[in-house]
Amino acid sequence: MRLLENIHHFDVITFGWCLRRKHREQIVNLSRYVSRTADGPLYFMIGAVLWACGYQDVLPAFLIAFAIERATYAVVKKYFKRNRPPEAIPGYKSVIKPSDQFSFPSGHTSAAFLMTVLLLSLFPGLFWVLIPWAMCVGVSRVMLGVHFPTDIVAGATLGTITGLWATQSIMLGF
Repeated sequence: MRLLENIHHFDVITFGWCLRRKHREQIVNLSRYVSRTADGPLYFMIGAVLWACGYQDVLPAFLIAFAIERATYAVVKKYFKRNRPPEAIPGYKSVIKPSDQFSFPSGHTSAAFLMTVLLLSLFPGLFWVLIPWAMCVGVSRVMLGVHFPTDIVAGATLGTITGLWATQSIMLGF
């Protein structure tokens, strides 16, 4: 239990540091936009573009990867039931209303890293675009006040592991 207390203490300190940055209003506005890019509709559009460009053979593995990632995310979130910053920090209010009750792991971050890994398996040249985007999605969730930093790390880990599993499945012929 002491380990969890230490992690939470680290999260609260790091969270506070992030929220005290200069130009917070501009960062919050940018964070709203970046966070919206990971809401979900973009992933369907990417799937449609891949389909139209002849990548139909990888789409079943991509869909299975998303199903596994979403299911794992839901189970972990219900198991840990970690309060979001507004519930965990007295007097704090987040910038946006979160989509669900608990914070661990970050679903936006998990999906962004999953999509990043999947797309990098097809287009490795997009590394310098996709990795910063996925990282910015995670940071945006902290800056909007709906996640602690370790929620982001857990989401990035979940998305990456699921993506690596899926890309291995594609390479092995599923």
